[in-house]
Amino acid sequence: MVERDIQTVTVLGAGSMGHGIAELAAIAGYEVVVRDIEAEFVEDGLEQVEWSLGKLEEKGKLDESAEAVRARMTGETDLEAAVADADLVVEAIPEDLDLKRQTFAEVDDYAPDHAILASNTSGLSITKIGAATDRPEQVVGTHFFNPPVKMDLVEVVHGEQTSEATLEAAHDFVDDVGKRAIDVKRDVHGFIVNNVMLPFMEEAAWMLHDGETDVRQADAAMVYRRGYPMGPFELADYTGIDIAAHFREDTDLDAPPTIAEKVANENLGKKTGQGFYDWEVDGPDYEPGDGEGFDTLRVEARMINEAARLVGSDVASPDDIDLGSRLGARFPEGVCRLGDQIGLDAVLDKLQGLHEATGAERFAPSDYLVELVNAGQTGVDAGQGFHDYRGDGPYQYVNKTLDDRGVLEIEFDRPERLNAFSQTMFDEVEAALDNADPDEVSCVVFSGAGDDAFSSGADITGFMTAEPTDLMDVDETIQAIDNFQRPTVARIDGFCLGAGFEIALACDLRVATEDSTFGSPEINLGLIPGGGGTQRLTRIVGEGRAKELVFRGEQISAERAQDWGLVNRAVPASEFEQTVAEFVDDLADGPSTALKVAKRVIDDGQDTSLKAGLDAESQGFGLLTTTDDMVEGVTAFRDDRAPEFE
Repeated sequence: MVERDIQTVTVLGAGSMGHGIAELAAIAGYEVVVRDIEAEFVEDGLEQVEWSLGKLEEKGKLDESAEAVRARMTGETDLEAAVADADLVVEAIPEDLDLKRQTFAEVDDYAPDHAILASNTSGLSITKIGAATDRPEQVVGTHFFNPPVKMDLVEVVHGEQTSEATLEAAHDFVDDVGKRAIDVKRDVHGFIVNNVMLPFMEEAAWMLHDGETDVRQADAAMVYRRGYPMGPFELADYTGIDIAAHFREDTDLDAPPTIAEKVANENLGKKTGQGFYDWEVDGPDYEPGDGEGFDTLRVEARMINEAARLVGSDVASPDDIDLGSRLGARFPEGVCRLGDQIGLDAVLDKLQGLHEATGAERFAPSDYLVELVNAGQTGVDAGQGFHDYRGDGPYQYVNKTLDDRGVLEIEFDRPERLNAFSQTMFDEVEAALDNADPDEVSCVVFSGAGDDAFSSGADITGFMTAEPTDLMDVDETIQAIDNFQRPTVARIDGFCLGAGFEIALACDLRVATEDSTFGSPEINLGLIPGGGGTQRLTRIVGEGRAKELVFRGEQISAERAQDWGLVNRAVPASEFEQTVAEFVDDLADGPSTALKVAKRVIDDGQDTSLKAGLDAESQGFGLLTTTDDMVEGVTAFRDDRAPEFE
């Protein structure tokens, strides 16, 4: 086991959040104690863990047996015994401040002096919880999202007394259990995600109350015109309408009457069968055409304004707000990036007009938003907004690194949607290549973040909101990969479908795990491949097989993909990293000029006659005989040593 300060984790509460956090910790190698007030609750929680571990083992998601993971977990009902050896205590009990304070006071008495005490609260004050102990500097918020095993985000919340050492340990723990942390730097009610997500639901509810929309119009507009995975009323029903109402109880703003009425009538959404939709019959039933005429900017302006308030109050950075709204709220774009794309001046104009017309405090523009607009930092078109667009980046969905050997790695970073490509994501990949100096690059490696996908294709819901001319940019991105002067490698682990498949086809070399799957499923959506999938695929596997993949929309295994010549290697997961490294080493250490010429001659030769191709090859060969690399290669051959190309 890797040396670390935290070895034993105690989780208080065996409910869905508690047993999920406990499972994550056990998978990561910690000794885990699960405590609840009744043995029955503990047993139920551990049974849920066993079931989940079994499913993960079946899918090959565990590095060891489910039995070995479960062996690190014990149950307990006695609080003193549960925390006696804990290095970290994570509280996941009901959202009641008095109850949490009482629990933390008791834990403070029983836990070792060095133990860190963390709360999984979704919005209560960490400072007030910590004040119930004699170690407030060791109290921190670690807000996991439900269900913890599937959701990638954790909000790490700073109490007023929380020490830097505690925050560092909390971040290390979050990283260790495979989640991504964002910093809530000031202890504000609701933290980050709830504050930017709630206006999405609330403003539509206000518009419903004012007779300016109906439920289906609002949901259809936000899903089919703006690309959100759920509409505001569907989301309220799904999460629980009472959650939105209770959030406002500790703020200066009132909940919309339409939400308050649902709570009063105990129509709380899916969990009660009735909410804004009738879940006992068919649930949400809106269609694309229902959304015409809905004021989407009114909803998004409030979200963006709240993000500006958080940034201006030093609660969170734009990057953390964007990551939180993507991973925690499942929004298609980070809220700060969304504001920059719309134009912060347009957002401010919208808010000011609504504030003047209604006098409602919820439309009052934040000071920081006004500052940005007055400074001319209105977003993407201006070069600056929440983010600075004047250099290389910023990237929301791409991780770009260049090592000292010239290996440029471009990772598609949208695992919450299986790395499905939005328009922004396509643009970022193209920008990452455009901003790379080919003279400094030996090769490019494309990969997908997470364990499940290289890329599952294009985000079709998002593309329903685009103009046909915008979709032409998709092929421009794939052309940029195809035309890049240096060799390109697709590192494929998991789904490689649709647009992701087309990106892989545009690469020069493709290495995959045996568990990967390939295909062009567009025909099942009434589409055809739109990024060269009909043409490059035919050139690689021939007309018959290309038509089989495109016409049938089927997915094929990595083994068949290798047999058909779609991938260069399909290897077991245990050999994957080493195989990719061998490919990359040969490219990074090889003669860059010869590799550049070889790529150009091979690619150009496919679109011309054999004679023209041979002429190009001859010219390239002649050119390379004049290079220093050729001299080094011949000399190294004669000296029986490895060449050192420059």
